Amino acid sequence: MSATPDPTPAPLSSPSPGLPQQDEEQRLRELGYRPVLARRMGGFGNFAISFSVISILSGCMTLYGFGLNTGGPAVMLWGWAGVGLFVLCVGLALAEVTSAYPTSGALYYMADRLGGRRWGWYTGWLNLLGLLGAIAGIDYGAALFTGAFANLQWGFTPTPGRTMLVFCAILLLHAVLNLFGVRLVSVLNSVSVWWHLAGVAVIVGALAIVPDHHRSASFVFTKFVNETGWHNPLYVAAIGLLLAQYTFSGYDASAHLSEETSQASVSAAKGIVRSIWASWLAGFVLLAGLTFAIQDYDATRTTATGVPPAQILLDGLGTDGASALLLVVITAQLFCGNAEVAAASRMVFAFSRDGALPGSRLWRTVSGRTQTPVAAVWLAVIVACVLALPSLYSATAYNAVTAINVIGITPAYAIPVLLRLRAGDRFRPGPWQLGRWSRPIGWIAVVWVACVTVLFCLPQASPVTVDTMNYASVALVAVLVLASVWWYVARRSYGTPTTAAYGDDREQAELAEGII
Repeated sequence: MSATPDPTPAPLSSPSPGLPQQDEEQRLRELGYRPVLARRMGGFGNFAISFSVISILSGCMTLYGFGLNTGGPAVMLWGWAGVGLFVLCVGLALAEVTSAYPTSGALYYMADRLGGRRWGWYTGWLNLLGLLGAIAGIDYGAALFTGAFANLQWGFTPTPGRTMLVFCAILLLHAVLNLFGVRLVSVLNSVSVWWHLAGVAVIVGALAIVPDHHRSASFVFTKFVNETGWHNPLYVAAIGLLLAQYTFSGYDASAHLSEETSQASVSAAKGIVRSIWASWLAGFVLLAGLTFAIQDYDATRTTATGVPPAQILLDGLGTDGASALLLVVITAQLFCGNAEVAAASRMVFAFSRDGALPGSRLWRTVSGRTQTPVAAVWLAVIVACVLALPSLYSATAYNAVTAINVIGITPAYAIPVLLRLRAGDRFRPGPWQLGRWSRPIGWIAVVWVACVTVLFCLPQASPVTVDTMNYASVALVAVLVLASVWWYVARRSYGTPTTAAYGDDREQAELAEGII
């Protein structure tokens, strides 16, 4: 059956705050949607999906080599601490808006409700491309680590073609797991939380006990390394923050799964915040443990495995120990990718429900047996596969996929927060709110996102060539152009229930907003 907007216009303000036990199905109807997804996820499961998507064993490990070249240990450790604090502010501000609007559309629905259709439209496209880029980045990273593991065990040579085949197999696995329904996804995410925490403990513990030699605290916290080609250390340190900022993304998954979460007005907000601070603490421990255990810095940077953390494990623990811990990391990355497919597919479902995507009627269909958006799951993994295909021909393509994720999803986090600040007293918070801290935290979040959006469009290596180009700016322009072109095709079909507040006539709604 298909999910369609409820014809009843949604009120412009949320119901009275302070009622965490409100009927979430009724709340969804008040927001204008007919419930069609299975509400089978609890509060821990909602936290677990964002924690799994952030996945310190995916982001930190995959981009560790980038950190070794771009600022080195000092930037990795202190950058992680600083970025984590600012991201927590973003998460707190976003959680407050999520509590007021707990829908699968999440960011774009909030923007539409607080700022109008065009705000929602562009936020939705940025969020969608970011989520799809995240699937590609996470699962391709898992394929790279799988190739490194196979190289250690069997002398497997991870050529681009072989890596792509592994990547496609991982995507297929995640599609199938998601088709079984949200209850299995929730169980896997709950297991993922403990797997990540135990994995970090085992990796750091082994690297602390087994190797005979460790780096000094001075090396770990003050050593600056610049292999970028740029000469300004402040510039290098700034772009080195990408490791942390890339890892601290995806926590909007809690909001995207809110229509499948019990007491979502509170649970989804808490899930966002808890996933960030838990990842912040565990990620710092992981980065410190890896860096203390570096045996040969240059050999680690240029390792033949293609994965510097694998070289650290190999040097410190030997082949058998490195292989065992690589399996821990790969499994964590698989959990991460599976959670990201769940979040992205709900975004596809919600955006299609509001008529924003080509073929929306197909992508918004929901299985009557599992109450899962089956077509949306398949679209998410297919587009992710297409995004990664250039990796067959270019070694820099993976960085471009990472750029699509960061430059798409990061601005989308701040737009609802900015619109909430602009709305002032018109915004009625939900049961979970920041009180008097709402505005200062909100402005810190908006300014931080504006800074990092500019920062991550800057060149990361010198000289700038086709191979060293930072494609984030290209990705941002491409997304905005695509969204603008499609707006003029789909603007009559697109509309959240907010539009109904203008009346049933879509043309009158557009006239009211000055669109035509």
